[in-house]
Amino acid sequence: MNNTVTKAQVQAPEPWLRGTLTDVPAVIRAVVHALELAHEDADRWCGDLTGVEVNARPAGLPSIASQLRHISGSADRLLTYAEGRELSQEQMAELAREEEGAMPHVLLREFGKSMVGASRRVREFIGADLEAERFVGRRRLPTTLGGLLVHVAEHTQRHVGQMVTTVKIVKALRARTTSPQPQ
Repeated sequence: MNNTVTKAQVQAPEPWLRGTLTDVPAVIRAVVHALELAHEDADRWCGDLTGVEVNARPAGLPSIASQLRHISGSADRLLTYAEGRELSQEQMAELAREEEGAMPHVLLREFGKSMVGASRRVREFIGADLEAERFVGRRRLPTTLGGLLVHVAEHTQRHVGQMVTTVKIVKALRARTTSPQPQ
């Protein structure tokens, strides 16, 4: 498996280290930076995968396609709760479709749009009371607006880590099947 860091990766620090969004309050900025990093990581790690590879389930792991769809869908659902709304029937239907296969170029385009849209929605909370009460799910579990926003960042990055690990496994399997085998 090739774990070499590219020149571009060395030159481009993560979004939170670029000095961007300095006009945005810290919590909102951190969430937006986490979403930007997720978008960049998806492009960086998945850009060269085939359709078979993004839909593979090595060792029974969720596919890369389902992981990226889950990140998008969960960000949308969590932000809906942050906005003080309940989930729509369409959002519930999307939840059921997270396991469907996808072609890499379509998947990455959809994922990128979802991260940009989620970032826009997060920015709409600038000036909001982060201690404002919010509720999650049918059981209406109590939290705060700030708690939901921080969880959007945390949950997104947790699943990006899982996606990257799955990509590394898929690429290791690719290398094993494409390299000459000893006779």
